[in-house]
Amino acid sequence: MEKKQGKINTQKLVKTVFWAAILVLVLFFGKKLLPGEEAERERGNQNDVSGNDGTLGYRENDGDEVQRSVTVVTYGGQQYVETAASGSWGLGFGADGSETQPAGSLSKEELEKYDAWFLGDDGEKVLYLTFDCGYENGNTENILNALQKHNAKATFFVVGHFLESAPDLVKRMQAEGHMVGNHTWHHPDMDTIASEDKFREELELVSDKYQEITGVELNHFYRPPQGKYNLNNLEMAQKLGYKTIFWSLAYVDWNVDAQPTKEEALAKLTGRVHPGAVVLLHNTSRTNGEVLDELLTKWEQMGYRFGTLEDLTK
Repeated sequence: MEKKQGKINTQKLVKTVFWAAILVLVLFFGKKLLPGEEAERERGNQNDVSGNDGTLGYRENDGDEVQRSVTVVTYGGQQYVETAASGSWGLGFGADGSETQPAGSLSKEELEKYDAWFLGDDGEKVLYLTFDCGYENGNTENILNALQKHNAKATFFVVGHFLESAPDLVKRMQAEGHMVGNHTWHHPDMDTIASEDKFREELELVSDKYQEITGVELNHFYRPPQGKYNLNNLEMAQKLGYKTIFWSLAYVDWNVDAQPTKEEALAKLTGRVHPGAVVLLHNTSRTNGEVLDELLTKWEQMGYRFGTLEDLTK
C-alpha cells in the first residue's frame, strides 16, 4: 500500500514540474508563445505612431523625454488619433511634404471645451511660433535677433529658473512685443498634480516673478511641461484664466549633447510644416539659434506668415 502511494506521488510530482516548466517558458518568452495575441500586437503596431519617422507619422512630446506614443486607428479609409483623457501630448502625421495638418491626442473640438489649442485654421498659411525656455544656454539672443529681422512675434514659455537667471532676456522679450507664457515654476509632471492649490502655486510663482521683472502682467497662456496633462489640469488652468497651448509641429531639438545638424533641422521643419501650425522649439538648442533666420526665410518662401497666440485663440 505504501509503494502504491509513493508511485502516485511521483506521478504528481512529475506533472507539477512539467507544468511549472511550461509556466516559466511562457513568462520568459511572453507573447511569442501566444500566437493569437502576437498577431494582434503586430496588427496594432501598424497603427502606432512611434518616436521614429515614417510614412504614417511620428510623435513628439515637449522633448524632455520619450513618452508613450499616439494610437492612430483607421475607419473608412480615414485616420484618427484615439482620444487620450490623460498622458502626454502626441501627434499623428501624414507623409513629409504633404503640408497636411496632423491629428493630436485630443481633437480641436475636445480641446476647445477647456480653452486649449494645438492647431489653427487649415485654410490659412499662418504659423504660430513658440519657444520653451527651461534655462538660458546662450542661444536666446540669436533667436530674438532672427525674430526681429523677420518682424515675427513669438510666445516664450518660461519656468522659474529662466526668470531668475535671465531677467534681461525676459525684459527684451516683452519690450520687442513677444508674449511670455507660463511653463510652471518647477517644471513638474502636472499630470500627477490633483490639488488645485498646488496647481495654482506653480503658475502664480511664474506670473508674480514675471510682473516683478517687467512691471506688466504675464500673458495668460499655459503649456504643460513635457506635454503631460489630464482633463482636470486643463480645467484648473481654465478656471485660473489661462489658455492651454500644445503644439502641432516639433522636432527633437532638446538634447544639447546630440544636436541635429542645420540640414536635419531644416528638412524636418520644412517637411512637416502645415497651415495653422503651432511650432514648438527649445531655446536651449544651439541648432535653433543658428538656423532660425534661414528657417523663417524658407517658410516665408513657402507662402507662410507668422501670427500670434492671441490671433489663434481669439
